[in-house]
Amino acid sequence: MDTLSSNAPRHRANPSPKPDSWRNWAGNVTARPARVVTPASVEELRAVVRRAAEDGLPVKAVGSGHSFSTTAATDGVLVRPDRLSGIRAVDPGAGTVTVEAGTRLKTMNMALARHGLSLRNMGDIMEQTAAGATSTGTHGTGRDSGAIAAQLRGLELVTADGSLLTCSETRNPEVFAAARVGLGALGVVSALTFAVEPLFLLAAHEEPMTFDTVTARFDELHAHNDHFEFYWFPHTDNCTTLRNNRTPGPHAPLGRLRAWFEDEFLANNVFQALSSVGRTIPSAVPAIARITSQGLSARTYTDIPYKVFTSPRRVRMIEMEYAVPREAVLDVLRELKAMIERSELRIGFPVEVRTTPGDDIALSTASGRDSAYVAVHVYRGMPHQQYFAEAERIFVAHEGRPHWGKLHTRDAAHLANAYPRFKEFTALRDRLDPDRRFTNAYLRRVLGD
Repeated sequence: MDTLSSNAPRHRANPSPKPDSWRNWAGNVTARPARVVTPASVEELRAVVRRAAEDGLPVKAVGSGHSFSTTAATDGVLVRPDRLSGIRAVDPGAGTVTVEAGTRLKTMNMALARHGLSLRNMGDIMEQTAAGATSTGTHGTGRDSGAIAAQLRGLELVTADGSLLTCSETRNPEVFAAARVGLGALGVVSALTFAVEPLFLLAAHEEPMTFDTVTARFDELHAHNDHFEFYWFPHTDNCTTLRNNRTPGPHAPLGRLRAWFEDEFLANNVFQALSSVGRTIPSAVPAIARITSQGLSARTYTDIPYKVFTSPRRVRMIEMEYAVPREAVLDVLRELKAMIERSELRIGFPVEVRTTPGDDIALSTASGRDSAYVAVHVYRGMPHQQYFAEAERIFVAHEGRPHWGKLHTRDAAHLANAYPRFKEFTALRDRLDPDRRFTNAYLRRVLGD
């Protein structure tokens, strides 16, 4: 394997003077690690891992905290990425950008745009770190373009003995194949190289449709659009559809006032207020759903990719999302709708539906199959256990795979059957981390001891 010497100076990477607590964005996960460190270089990160081994402590790296699962929680050494960030290199000729692991997607996207470049596809927020987004399988929606991790061309990984592996399709390819969605189980990612392409324009068309219309037309809408997704509002028959397609232009972005009014004021401020009302008065949720589902009208605009793919998401909630075979998604949605309608549940957040093509990443939720994603949410502080349990029962019955960064109850025994390359990943984990330096309770549940 390609490694750097492990005899580098043992820097101390700003350990916290006393135990510190950590909380995720949604506030549903907290951790109290033995120490928190913020390495500013790869050498400092390697020293952190070596010292943790000397002290017998597990190590977990955290990103921006936008996962809802406990994938990053630890009582050992928590590595924060704040100072391990920035653009290492932009290579238009090779069509790549290399970034430090803690670089926010917003920083990377804005830097690429200044160079006339872009990722091919993105998720719907930009607050995540590059390593956090890829390691947990963050995805957007696309007929032909997959998750963020599927756009990786290389990565650096600090392994359990403090060595640094450089991985790609030609260097340590077996590690690269798995570590693109690695859950932090194989080591700490220190840098990533993404494939990029010349900056392009997307024509965005957002349009209300009824549930019956969008499900009847789903195959057509998926086949005829580069990127298609929709939201269904429980307790109503209302959906909002989003179609994004490449276009030669002209550039015609939303006006600043309209963008603020619809994307900030309505989608965040007003929705926040209405969600708070629904939390206080659950019986009002169906009426609120009717209001929110009709709040945005059709709109069309053209802009650069990150301004179309992403939007501000400030209303705190918790989420479960499963990937099912794309051909099963309509059955899943109809069963989910019927379940909500016959229950006493009051669901104020829309259900989100997206798609991606299959990929070759061992623990990607789209591994080996074209996939559709169904995400269910509740406003922070509202009960979710019954809703998520009933939704999960439907997802699992249709061979669903849970998003690693979102809530679910699956364990290693189940997941070993859900992922055709699961044993390949765990065998590599046994080789790279036999002493489980990078484990935590979550990984013990989903990967085994």
